Amino acid sequence: MDRPVKITDNKYRFDSFKDGKPLPCRGHQRLPAMGWNSWNPFGSGNTEELTRAMADKLVELELDKLGYKYVVLDDGCYKSERVDGKLQNEEVKFPGGIKELSDYVHGKGLKFGMYNDIGTNLCASAAVGTHGHEKEDAASYIAWNIDFIKVDNCYYMWDNATFANPENARYSFAPNIKSVKVTGQANGFETVLNACDLTVTGTRAILTDGYVTGIGTFDGTAPDNTPIGLQSSELIADVEVPEQGTYLISVLYASGKEEGIGQWLQIRSEEDKTGDITFDDLLPETALPTDFVWSDGIRINLHEGINRIRLMNHRRQENTLVSYATLLEELRAQAPDRDIVYSICEWGKTMPSDWGYKVGDSWRILNDITFNTGSAEGDFGTCRWTDDYTNSITSQYNKCVIMDECASLERGWNDPDMLVIGMNGVTPEMNRTHMSMWCMMNAPLMLGLDLRRVQKDDEIYKIIANRFLIGINQDALGIQAKRVFTTYECDDPSKEYIRDNNRVDILAKPLSGGRLAVAIYNLADEIAEEDISIDMDLIADKLGDKFPEELRGAQKLRETNVWTGDSAEVSCNLISNPVIIEPYGNITLILERA
Repeated sequence: MDRPVKITDNKYRFDSFKDGKPLPCRGHQRLPAMGWNSWNPFGSGNTEELTRAMADKLVELELDKLGYKYVVLDDGCYKSERVDGKLQNEEVKFPGGIKELSDYVHGKGLKFGMYNDIGTNLCASAAVGTHGHEKEDAASYIAWNIDFIKVDNCYYMWDNATFANPENARYSFAPNIKSVKVTGQANGFETVLNACDLTVTGTRAILTDGYVTGIGTFDGTAPDNTPIGLQSSELIADVEVPEQGTYLISVLYASGKEEGIGQWLQIRSEEDKTGDITFDDLLPETALPTDFVWSDGIRINLHEGINRIRLMNHRRQENTLVSYATLLEELRAQAPDRDIVYSICEWGKTMPSDWGYKVGDSWRILNDITFNTGSAEGDFGTCRWTDDYTNSITSQYNKCVIMDECASLERGWNDPDMLVIGMNGVTPEMNRTHMSMWCMMNAPLMLGLDLRRVQKDDEIYKIIANRFLIGINQDALGIQAKRVFTTYECDDPSKEYIRDNNRVDILAKPLSGGRLAVAIYNLADEIAEEDISIDMDLIADKLGDKFPEELRGAQKLRETNVWTGDSAEVSCNLISNPVIIEPYGNITLILERA
């Protein structure tokens, strides 16, 4: 196959992303998943013996009773090649086979999960990605009795994903466009519109040197681009024709094979109420991205008067949605009653906050939180509090914290990656704040440490087993916290993407029973002594109709500190004096009417 599949159903199209309708294959609503994943502690070195030990520890520590139910095998569990077209366990590390391990996990009262990829290979290179094998892979997963599947995005054929050919960008961007020509064969009509006279939507594409480049969608993998707002661009041509009929549309274009310059063009007339797309394919390759040629004429139906014609490429998002949907549709077809969590792991590359709810229970928002995994030999792996790229706690937090409107019980959850509590490079204070952040943001809580080093009531246990925080994360309302205040100067703390960690943030999260969680975070490496004035009126204004009605007009509140368990009666003027917080520290409270 030399090109993505033809999309014949508009429910997979960009124009459907805002309709709020999940695809029929998507499972039922659920709260964020909780469990353990093998990647951060062991990387590709996970084994059957280690997995059994982790399942044992979840039960021994009674973490399962707190909600940590899923035991997930990440990359490294399969043979490097398929056997008779099917997935097969790596026999040295998993001698008993996947089904036997699944039975063991289920026998502990836990749930079992696995991993794959929508590309040709897994991220650790095994040539067993699901692409082209969705039917047989679904059959294997059903036979192995999985409850959870994490699906990655490496070696993806239709985008320049990680480890994929960078030239695959030709599928996910339109060519550079200099002019648009519309001709009428029957009436002799012809008009030529230059790019400088057309409208560019969004912020991805720009007009430069007389042509428009960058028609497509931002790559969200890197931390540079905000996830809020329209992250794609189209070129809009308003064309007036003398009569209804069939016309030919041509573009003066030059193609490329790099981020921002591609070869795939989509054309749609806004006046065509059928919803069908006029053209959706590769244009012939040009020698250089600056060698402009006229395309052949493409038939398009227009009505008398002004017609709005969209020139675009939304295939970066549409291709990825189709690929994720293909595997899930097979799972549902073969086992319609099987309850399987579908975890989308494409690192925010295609802005899955737009479309992830169509198929997924959660969607990763950035690249991995750490590239330094641990090992079975006692290396705990390393993570950082801050990083210029994505590999840190705050890199993930800074994006996820403004994505609250993308997540809900109905839609699913933003996923800032697995917990790094217990890894090297993360202090106890960082661990506590990390846990609070993930719980306030309704992130999936997937433990990423060797549980053999945890004992009941030790420091790590007290963090991951904090019942108040787990209750916040698993609250029945399923509302992600909103940032209602930050000391960083900005117009709207709930929407502005801030990467400068020299600041204090305040988040508020409505809870069931008329309660409210409030968290104050010092992201800086120095003690914070800030003069902050926050009261319930401000929080009510920022949360709008999500603010608990039971708290409106309250004169007194009962405040519970999630770390100490201490409870006290306070006024509704929550903070009216200098706030002092340790570096990387947090104050997390649960408020209810006194």
